[in-house]
Amino acid sequence: MGWYPSSDIEMLHTRAAFLSNIREFFKQREVLEVDVPALSRGTVTDVFLEALETQHQLPGSQESTLLYLQTSPEFYMKRLLAAGSGDIFYLGKSYRNDEVGRHHSPEFTMLEWYRCGFSMQQLIDEISALVNVLLGISSEQITYQQVFQNLLGFNPLSVSLEDMLIMAERYDLLEYAELLKTESSDSQYFIDSLLQVLFNRHIEPKIGQDKPVIVTHFPASQASLAKLSGDKHTALRFEMYFKQLELANGFEELTDSKEQAIRFKQDNKQRKKLNKQIKPIDHAFLSALESGLPECSGVAIGVDRLLMLKTGKPHIRQVLPFSLYD
Repeated sequence: MGWYPSSDIEMLHTRAAFLSNIREFFKQREVLEVDVPALSRGTVTDVFLEALETQHQLPGSQESTLLYLQTSPEFYMKRLLAAGSGDIFYLGKSYRNDEVGRHHSPEFTMLEWYRCGFSMQQLIDEISALVNVLLGISSEQITYQQVFQNLLGFNPLSVSLEDMLIMAERYDLLEYAELLKTESSDSQYFIDSLLQVLFNRHIEPKIGQDKPVIVTHFPASQASLAKLSGDKHTALRFEMYFKQLELANGFEELTDSKEQAIRFKQDNKQRKKLNKQIKPIDHAFLSALESGLPECSGVAIGVDRLLMLKTGKPHIRQVLPFSLYD
């Protein structure tokens, strides 16, 4: 195994300037930079996310504590918000037990920020402004429902189980659909999983080619940590895509601790059905919500992917000082 960096020295300077520009963007808006721990006893319950694990053992002790490297700084940052921090951003490392490849690294740099009193649309406007500063390009916007109807010809918010099976056959996903049936009998999980594959394979490659596109109002069943919209059929959640890269995931944040606890339990119930590890719920985070999280919107962006777009590099390791598997 070689010892050389995976990116050249010129990229180190480009990366440093890029990070400096991000910090200057938030300095001008008087958003406070914060640092939070990488390790926690709790972690995300999301069925589609897996955290890296480690063991901490005190000197002389026979017992160890299971800790998780955080998939994002979200839970800690919301505890700061509940404590009265005001507008904050984080620029640093996050970790995911995910695939390794052209667009993925288990350790990556994340930018995450929260704006008190902002609606989802106000945050979308701000992320569009940031991307314009960093990449010199404007963004456009479309709803999840519209993009499915425009490109695949059906409404994802009202699609039935029978219709999803027709879509699976049309797009050569019957084998995957059969696998989903063996994993879980939950019809909503089945529909959401197929929608996700259809989005990844047949929508992502067709949108955001000339400029970034922000897809808004995901189905309520995919709300994650977002509030639901007034009609309860969609979530106040958005994602940004550009040149087949998912760049950002943002929410008008859920502030109801009881509803959040229900969602965590539902996630773990689904994990059990899928024979996945049950994740410990972060009760400190729930307590912070219960104490009073201010009305806010937040978003997370993969900085390494943004830098790939800025520099035209085809592989994430080319913008990282060191790649884990080089």
